[in-house]
Amino acid sequence: MLKNLRFLIIPVVLCVAGCGWFKTPPEIGKVLSEHFKNKIYKDFDTAAYDSVFVKSMDSLSKDFINPKTIKAFYKSNVNEPKLVTKFYTIGELDSLANYLQNSTVHGINPKIFKVDEIKSLLSTLSSNKFKNVNESYSVIAKLELLTANAYLNYNNYLKYGVVNPRNIFSRYYIKVKRPDSVGMVSLLASSSLIDTLRAVQPKSTQYKALQAAYLATDAVDEKRILLLNMERFRWKMPETGENYVQVNIPDFKLTWFDKQDTVISMKVCVGGKRENGYEEKLKAFAKSGNLDDKPKNHETPLLFSKINSIQANPVWNIPVSIAQSEIYWMARKDRYYLSNSNINVYYKDKLVGEPDTINWNKYSRDKLPFKFKQGSGGGNALGKFKFIFDNSSSIYLHDTNNKNGFNLTNRAISHGCVRVEKPLEFAEKLVGDTYTYDKLRAEVDLPPVDSTHNKWYKKRMAAKADTTKSFQLKPAWFGPKKAVPLIITYFTAWSQNDKIEYRPDVYQMDDKLWVAMKKFRL
Repeated sequence: MLKNLRFLIIPVVLCVAGCGWFKTPPEIGKVLSEHFKNKIYKDFDTAAYDSVFVKSMDSLSKDFINPKTIKAFYKSNVNEPKLVTKFYTIGELDSLANYLQNSTVHGINPKIFKVDEIKSLLSTLSSNKFKNVNESYSVIAKLELLTANAYLNYNNYLKYGVVNPRNIFSRYYIKVKRPDSVGMVSLLASSSLIDTLRAVQPKSTQYKALQAAYLATDAVDEKRILLLNMERFRWKMPETGENYVQVNIPDFKLTWFDKQDTVISMKVCVGGKRENGYEEKLKAFAKSGNLDDKPKNHETPLLFSKINSIQANPVWNIPVSIAQSEIYWMARKDRYYLSNSNINVYYKDKLVGEPDTINWNKYSRDKLPFKFKQGSGGGNALGKFKFIFDNSSSIYLHDTNNKNGFNLTNRAISHGCVRVEKPLEFAEKLVGDTYTYDKLRAEVDLPPVDSTHNKWYKKRMAAKADTTKSFQLKPAWFGPKKAVPLIITYFTAWSQNDKIEYRPDVYQMDDKLWVAMKKFRL
């Protein structure tokens, strides 16, 4: 009899439990019930709320930048309204809304965060006028999702920038760090929104100076330039350390920084601006395949690397593009151009003994079977020094035998590499000791700084003067004392000596960035 009664009791208990008779309100129900002193929240039905939440997710997530991350977070938390539960009653969701509204101080448009809708939802929830708990579900679900999305976006924009420069600029090779799902999940699981929002505010001296200038001016053009460069300073650059070399293209300047101090600074010449209408001309070239249709683009790429070697008396391996567009025509025009310019010609990697005898009419420039190298010496286009760093664009810093370029205001005149005004001074800083520096000086026929090293210099000069032997000038390699980080970058506004410096947008990169930021900016 007792055994049969046991089997009757079990289904009844299961039924009662399944009908929710013994259910306690979920955490959100408890929090809101206590906060509002309103008993309707004790009837908070998780299953009913979950259905509303899923529908809200489906309709709202189409506009989210990181919908997969947000969906994964809530799936792992069984769709609980974590942010509303933890932060609504203590006022941190209101604080978040205020931060979103004040994103104007960063030049960001608050509308992209749907801040008005968030404020409206907060107001509706705070009014405490729901007739029953069911009416609150859609408000709580939308508030949860919109604040989660806005909170992530606000943090990401300030920490990493609103756009990824590598998606905008074809020659932007700096690997800027971008938001990842692990970091975003950590943000959503934060124990304090306020602490996170305070911590994410940009603190660099440069950013704050640009921001102060942005808030202080009403000039539209000035605000535009300041806003664009604030965005550049938000991009998460690789760590350069405190001792590094920067080439800023719009400034046509190389600066070696040690902490905040300038070690050396000098003019540079950078790559020439691409042809006007470059994109359209490139499409025409893609169709025709005719080199005459190929537009010129010598812009120096933006990159991050480390200077790892110095070559004195460098050899110039002439790029195919320059061989086709310049060397070929010069050789056709003047049969002695190659030998007079100390340019060696190679066919199938073998040196051509008499390049002056080549019949250039036999070869089309788009299918040249030759390679060209300019030997060491005073006429070499690279001058006496080449400063080498790893990169995929065959770019380097170098000396030049054409010093007149440094007198120009617009020094975007090279084929892409960076010509430095004071290569010897730069080399001295790189090698870092008098012994190596004097060896380097001897290679370019300069007397040593330390007189005890005169022996090297005299030996070299004697070898050059010995008419019984053929002295061959060739490259010599030197290593810097320590590989020095190098960043080639692009700023059209920055702070210097307590004032904002402005430079022309030489590559029209401001224009492209302005368009890319359209939906984010004021």
